[in-house]
Amino acid sequence: MRSVRDRIRHALLFEAIGLAIFILAGGPIFGLATADISVIAVGSATVATAWNYVYNLGFDHAMQRYAGHTRKSLGMRVAHALLFEAGLLVILLPPIAWYLNISLAQAFVMDLAIAVFYVAYAFVFNLAYDRVFPIPAMEAQPA
Repeated sequence: MRSVRDRIRHALLFEAIGLAIFILAGGPIFGLATADISVIAVGSATVATAWNYVYNLGFDHAMQRYAGHTRKSLGMRVAHALLFEAGLLVILLPPIAWYLNISLAQAFVMDLAIAVFYVAYAFVFNLAYDRVFPIPAMEAQPA
């Protein structure tokens, strides 16, 4: 299992590298100035972090109330992930549309692109992170 220090390094590197890539590539892709794409990137990351906390807390409370536990099957994990992304999409649409003075449809396309980028980025980042910083072998525990 990873240490607290390793988890903090992971989170900080994930956010820093993700924001750098998104800001550098997103401006030209969406035809936005660096300042505007930076506001969208940092704002979205901040909102996603807060939403992650609130959503997971609420989801676990709902599972505990209705199922009597918080163990998630594969199907429940898929539903959990899709509902998280859908909620984040709904939360981010109005501020992105307002800030960039674009329609909700245009903001929706941008928000979907952000989500697709971060899903692919998370996969590649975590694969690379596990190779650069492998999980230390656990010592054999006495029986």
